[in-house]
Amino acid sequence: MMVLTLIGKVLGLYRDRLLAIHYDTGPAANAFFTASRIPRVFFDAVFASAIAACFIPVFSEYLEKKGKREALRFAGSFLTVVALLTGALTLVGMAFPGPFVALFADYADPYTRALAISLTRVMFPTVLFSGIAFSLVGVLQAQDHFTAPALMSTVSNLVIIAYFFILDRELGIYGLAGAYLLGWFLQGVILLPPLKNLNSPLRPGLELRSEGMKKVLLLMGPVMVSTWVQPITLAINSRFGSRMYEGAGVAALEYASNLYLVIAGVFVLSVTNVIFPKLSRLTAGGREEDFLSTIRQTVRYTMFFILPMSAGLMTVARPLISLIYGGGSFDGFSVWITYLALSWMSLGMAGYALQNVLSRVYFARQRGREPLVAGAVSIAANIALCALLAERLEVAGLALASALSSTIYALLLLLPLQRGRDKVLDRAALLDLGKMVLAAAGMGLCVQLLAGRLSILLHGGKLGELVTLGLCALTGAALYFLLALVLRVEEAGAVLALVKKKQ
Repeated sequence: MMVLTLIGKVLGLYRDRLLAIHYDTGPAANAFFTASRIPRVFFDAVFASAIAACFIPVFSEYLEKKGKREALRFAGSFLTVVALLTGALTLVGMAFPGPFVALFADYADPYTRALAISLTRVMFPTVLFSGIAFSLVGVLQAQDHFTAPALMSTVSNLVIIAYFFILDRELGIYGLAGAYLLGWFLQGVILLPPLKNLNSPLRPGLELRSEGMKKVLLLMGPVMVSTWVQPITLAINSRFGSRMYEGAGVAALEYASNLYLVIAGVFVLSVTNVIFPKLSRLTAGGREEDFLSTIRQTVRYTMFFILPMSAGLMTVARPLISLIYGGGSFDGFSVWITYLALSWMSLGMAGYALQNVLSRVYFARQRGREPLVAGAVSIAANIALCALLAERLEVAGLALASALSSTIYALLLLLPLQRGRDKVLDRAALLDLGKMVLAAAGMGLCVQLLAGRLSILLHGGKLGELVTLGLCALTGAALYFLLALVLRVEEAGAVLALVKKKQ
């Protein structure tokens, strides 16, 4: 799962590099990022929550208690509802793109604003294609089939990469918007063969009064707010960023966010996509001890791997941005502002990982109130922090606001669990977590010093940057693991034992 996800993410990075060297952080890139973000935010805020957090637990419960036939009947009704709603939203977005752009960006340049409006109209069908594709993903993942869903981004990114090489010079930014649409359409198409192989026929239906649909609709409201945090945070930050550097703040945040999600998302989303259906089945089967054991182990191992990623990314953000995006139209100033965004954004990586894992605890139990409150507070905190930090720190302030709001969200999800009988982190786990933080900080400081010594290599172009990053990554990984062993972190010992067993 992680390998397939990584392939898709690496291709996504290459896609973004091609976009950077063709369009830089100029008006076309800023307008395109705004236009592509609008339908994604609406889908993530409304429908992704229903699919990921509401549909999978209820579908798993049907499979466990009522059998596959009834489960697929419920899935057909759900897919029909999602298709109708996403289709209606698509028509509204294509008819009235102007107000949406005004909500998401505040461009001073009339050309950038007009281009964003036009591109938004072209790209709004993304909502419809996403709704259908992710509903099919829910059906597959609930039955422990993860291969095709993990390949979705690979297919989409290959289409876009091919466009840059074949048609970009002739069709420009509007053709790129069309390539993105085609990629999203094909994401749904590749899910059809595995559905057939799993003998999972989905037939349209509209049974809104069924027990499953009632549960989904009851869960959907509070769950929606809790899953709004990341897409709405990015949308808010992009609006503030549209006022910076003649609109270039939008592109800088988008490039940094995409790279951040590759590094953090490959690990975090692979873990959550695998454990969520399992947690849903354990809850439906009443296996509470297994449920708690799974989530405790997942949290500890997630933190063990994500903390050094966060510290390492902060230290090598600049050469990494230069390696991935630098060149062509992406000049030194673009590298600088994107590096600032990525470096400060990295502070929130542990919060991002923890919120993704812990939210699944509530969703699997079909509880939405706690994520609702935590999500609302996090969004409000992000707005306040952006207003406070944007003028003083510019794009770095927006990235810091995003990191802090993710951390706040994670803590608000953790605290109710810590007060209950099903504590996620006991005293020993908290002690080990402190040791992990110490090891990651020590590793980050040493890698920072090493990167400074190797700075002369950065003048050697892409090869120098690649060598610098490779040496820093290898040194950092080895040093963190060694420090974790010295500090007797339980996860480090378990990993070492597993390696010895494999040998």
